[in-house]
Amino acid sequence: MMSKLLLICFLFFLSCSHLLLSSSFSFSNSTKICPHGQALALLQFKNSFSVMHSSWPWECDEYGDTTSYPKTEYWKEGSDCCSWDGVSCDLVTGHVIELDLSCSWLSGTIHSNSTLFRFPHLQRLNLAFNNFSGSSVSAGFGRFSSLTHLNLSESKFSGLISPEISHLSNLVSLDLSWNDAAEFAPHSFDSLVQNLTKLQNLHLSSISISLVFPNSLLNRSSLISLDLSSCGLHGRLTDNDIHLPKLKLLNLQGNYILGGNFPRFSENNSLIYLHLSFTNFSGELPASIGNLKSLQTLYLFACQFLGSIPASLENLTQITFLNLGGNHFSGKIPNVFYNLRNLILVGFSRNNFSGQIPPSIGNLTNLDFIDFSYNQLEGAIPSPENENGFASLSSVLLRYNLFKGTIPSWLYTLPSLVELDLSHNKFTGHIGEFQFDSLEKIDLSMNELHGSIPTSIFELVNLSSLYLFSNDLSGVMETSNFEKLRNLIDLDLSNNMLSLTMSVHSNSMLPYIQILDLSHNNISGMFSWNVGKDTLYYLNLSYNSISGFEMQPWKSMKILDLHSNLLQGPLPTPPNSTFFFSVSHNKLSGEISPLICKASSMEILDLSHNNFGGMLPHCLGNFSKYLSVLNLRRNQFHGIIPQTFLKGNSIRTLDFNGNQLEGLVPQSLIICRELEVLDLGNNKINDTFPHWLGALPKLHVLVLRSNHFHGHIGFSKIISPFMSLRIIDLAHNDFEGDLPEMYLRSLEVTMNIDEGTMTREYMGETYYEDSTVVTIKGLELEFEKILNTFATIDLSNNKFQGEIPESIGNLNLLRGLNLSHNYLTGHIPLSLKNLKMLESLDLSSNKLSGRIPQELTSLTFLEVLNLSQNHLIGFIPQGNQFQTFGNDSYYGNPGLCGFPLSKRCTTDDIPYPSQEIKANFESRFDWKITLMGYGCGLVIGLSLGCLIFLSGKPEWLVLIINKNIHKKIVRNKRSARQGARIS
Repeated sequence: MMSKLLLICFLFFLSCSHLLLSSSFSFSNSTKICPHGQALALLQFKNSFSVMHSSWPWECDEYGDTTSYPKTEYWKEGSDCCSWDGVSCDLVTGHVIELDLSCSWLSGTIHSNSTLFRFPHLQRLNLAFNNFSGSSVSAGFGRFSSLTHLNLSESKFSGLISPEISHLSNLVSLDLSWNDAAEFAPHSFDSLVQNLTKLQNLHLSSISISLVFPNSLLNRSSLISLDLSSCGLHGRLTDNDIHLPKLKLLNLQGNYILGGNFPRFSENNSLIYLHLSFTNFSGELPASIGNLKSLQTLYLFACQFLGSIPASLENLTQITFLNLGGNHFSGKIPNVFYNLRNLILVGFSRNNFSGQIPPSIGNLTNLDFIDFSYNQLEGAIPSPENENGFASLSSVLLRYNLFKGTIPSWLYTLPSLVELDLSHNKFTGHIGEFQFDSLEKIDLSMNELHGSIPTSIFELVNLSSLYLFSNDLSGVMETSNFEKLRNLIDLDLSNNMLSLTMSVHSNSMLPYIQILDLSHNNISGMFSWNVGKDTLYYLNLSYNSISGFEMQPWKSMKILDLHSNLLQGPLPTPPNSTFFFSVSHNKLSGEISPLICKASSMEILDLSHNNFGGMLPHCLGNFSKYLSVLNLRRNQFHGIIPQTFLKGNSIRTLDFNGNQLEGLVPQSLIICRELEVLDLGNNKINDTFPHWLGALPKLHVLVLRSNHFHGHIGFSKIISPFMSLRIIDLAHNDFEGDLPEMYLRSLEVTMNIDEGTMTREYMGETYYEDSTVVTIKGLELEFEKILNTFATIDLSNNKFQGEIPESIGNLNLLRGLNLSHNYLTGHIPLSLKNLKMLESLDLSSNKLSGRIPQELTSLTFLEVLNLSQNHLIGFIPQGNQFQTFGNDSYYGNPGLCGFPLSKRCTTDDIPYPSQEIKANFESRFDWKITLMGYGCGLVIGLSLGCLIFLSGKPEWLVLIINKNIHKKIVRNKRSARQGARIS
């Protein structure tokens, strides 16, 4: 009976359910719950934008957790708007309560009267990852009084964020991040912090706030996620304990002047993610860091933390990403990794750690990335505890340390290794064979490795970068070895002892290569490797023994460096795209083809030290507005210097030294306002002194030596001529008249400087630095680099006359001064004592007279002194550097005596002390000895006075005083009588 009753009840339930479901289905298919006005407003909103395929679909997948597609394309008039993609409605009222159009490819402007603001019942609004360029977060967004979630991130909003946003008092989540051009008005952010008391998630990354960090935020117990990264915040984070039990994410990275100590969290925290990188947080890491037991990500890169790493770090058992790089941590890294088994990333780079990498790191089976670069670590590199211990390890970065010995064998067996960087250490031995082809980057440069390049490297089909430069590698490579490395982009094997032979079929190799550096090796013969036809932009073959070079049709070539080889024949014409071309120090010959002027992007052209001849193409001075350096030194060019230079040109260096050029110095050089080095030395130029060059504001080096310049240097109408000049070489010409004192006075602006206040740097650029040849210390020296503090004047072998001006002593940066082989008269100026940096002084073969100033012994840097062949007399000064000079410094002055000459000095030859020495002596005597005597006398007098008053009237003292008074009276009387007799 009971079973029948149950069966009847069950059948009744089924029939009722069927009826109910049928009714519900019929209602849902025949009734639209979306009001017509809402549908119309949504369609108008849709039509105010164009739909463009998003350029950031990966960001939607990674950050938005949604698929990128045009949702509004599926909105159709006449259908229920509550069923449209991205639209959700209240099932009772039909009001639109949620609008999610993130990653919808929308492009356009949200105006203040947009129909978007006609949905007062909205609770959630997500417009992230679109392109609303030209839109602002306007007051309309403040009308959504029911809104709990607002996400406008990464949508190109700009301008001031309306203060009405702070009226959304029901907001639980606010995300405006990555709208880089948006900013809060003054006090608007403070209002937001005060009014939005229900906030759990606040993400404002990259929004300009530029205020003191509001520590009041850290009192919001409701906070779960706080991201204020790159907001321009400053000030100091509170030193008090942070009691935010729900907080899981705190991101303050990129606020460069926001500081404080490491935040202290209470033990009952839930923090999972902490990012303080690129801030000014400082001090030591406290032991309380061990309280963050739920922490999974800790980024402290590029802060100011110091001290040692606390052992309590081992309590962070959930940590997966740990980056402490770019700080000032020191000491040994504690052996804390046994408990940190979840670690995927370990970054300790750019600190001052010493000792060894802790062996417990071999326990990390999930490790993907390890970086201990830029420290002082040494010893053995820990190996994995078992064979599969580092199976997931993809990046090993240990550059700039002190590791030595052979490279650990286990590094060659990592199945997932993508990047290996052991550069700038002291590894020795051979490079081993790699077992897997996953590697994309290998950098073993700046070590002491030797032997040949292992064959396994040429099997790494995924390799894009290979750096083995500055080792002792040797052996012969064939271009065919590189056949499988089709993904290679950067190849640098420079500074080794490698040879290279060309294969017959090598044109299709390295199709994507961009950088190829084989300089400083043993490559010889013809170089005809056609690689990177469309991609190669940097090729350096310098310092080899290459005798021939086949120019290839490279479309992207920028830097082509062939200098210091054995190249012969005519000049190879570089591709038109080239901006650096050097073939200096070769054996090239013939004339320069005008075709080189088609390289309209050329910045640096160096053809020096070859056997080129003929006349220079007229276009050479004006073929490129970017031309910075034109170096034709030591060839056999003849004719005239190019006469035309582009207005507004960039020429910094012109070097024509050591040719057979003639004619005049082209006055068109006056428009080369960037000119720093002009070297016309050792030619056949016949001209007067080009005084108009004094108007060039940046001219540092002027070399006119060994030409046919003539006449008086004279005066300049320019107020401060040659105001930047530091190296002047006019030697071996026919200049005459007095020394150009006006120019020497002008040089005081450049040379009367305290070297300690100058930043020492070389003239030129990073890749190409200026050079010059200077005769100093009796030698012709080639300076491959010109230090900006180096200064020298060479006016020798001319016909200058008159006296050496005293003003020359104000040029205190001078390292060399050569006025020899002229007709100078008068005395050696005493002011030369001020040239404290002087290393070489040559005044020989003139008509100087008088004594050698004793004060010159204060020139303690002086290495070379030549005063020979003059009319000097008297005692040769002694002391300091003068004790090192030999007879050659003084011969031809019969009036000189004393060491090192064999002629001894008489009493008349010994000089009287100079006025300066007398003044110093008298000053020391007056103020030291006199005052000491006065002080002693005062003390003795006071002591005697005390004795007199204490003893009444001592008889012995009375007798002495009376006796002296009597003697004085007798002397005075005798003097009076004698005076009377005389009168």
